[in-house]
Amino acid sequence: MHKGTGDSRLTLSRRLVERLATTLPDRRIEVVADSAYAGRTLRALPAAITWTTRLRSNAALYQLAPPRTGRRGRPRLKGTRLAPLADLAAATTFTPTVVHRYGTTTTVQAAVLNCLWYGVFGAEPVQVVLVRDRATTGYGIALVSTDLTATPAQMIERYAARWSIEVAIEDAKQTTGVGQARNRAPTAVERTVPFGLVITSLAICWYATTGYHPDDVTAARELAPWYRDKAQPSVADMLAKLRRVIIAAQFRRTDPQPATPTEINTLRLAWENAAA
Repeated sequence: MHKGTGDSRLTLSRRLVERLATTLPDRRIEVVADSAYAGRTLRALPAAITWTTRLRSNAALYQLAPPRTGRRGRPRLKGTRLAPLADLAAATTFTPTVVHRYGTTTTVQAAVLNCLWYGVFGAEPVQVVLVRDRATTGYGIALVSTDLTATPAQMIERYAARWSIEVAIEDAKQTTGVGQARNRAPTAVERTVPFGLVITSLAICWYATTGYHPDDVTAARELAPWYRDKAQPSVADMLAKLRRVIIAAQFRRTDPQPATPTEINTLRLAWENAAA
């Protein structure tokens, strides 16, 4: 719950996305989230917004609403309840699907089903994609989306693309300390985390455009020889190099006076901290 309003994170998320859609009326907004961001709040989304999320294993799925019978009374809003996902996977035909995700192109098995997830999206039809990588039975992950025009490959790639955001947040929290500030004033709380994320982004951009050198990975592997699979610099490596560059820039090369023992000791300690 958001303190002071009682609104859930899902409610706040929908409100944010709708505001974004209003600000960009000519754009289509494709939201991708994990299963925590699925609930009745998502019913009757604006046409410009699609919502793709991971389907919970115990989700109650239904067939599409049957056509009207012409009889008096309210027409049915949903069809017959479908079997559990495990049973659906056992009775559904999977087809090979080529996807590009996590930086590689691979072939997975996918099965598609159009149905209702009535408990979340109400009477709005959704598309369910069951995915399995190497297993020959069952399924590995189930995705659900209000985007009925997306292909199975597009849905799988779309969901996989959110992982880079998860990694970025993890790096920001664990490496640069975003979110560790003990702020209490509302304006400070609203500014500190975004500022930390911006600084992290600037550091990565600096490394990508200026700081990168092929020997960086070699140097990191020499310091940690047990890490044999390291092929690319981590965010921690980027920040360490940025610290070293900033430290080195603080000493003027044209200064005719030699560095004092205090300056040398300060530089040594700072360099060791950056390397650690």
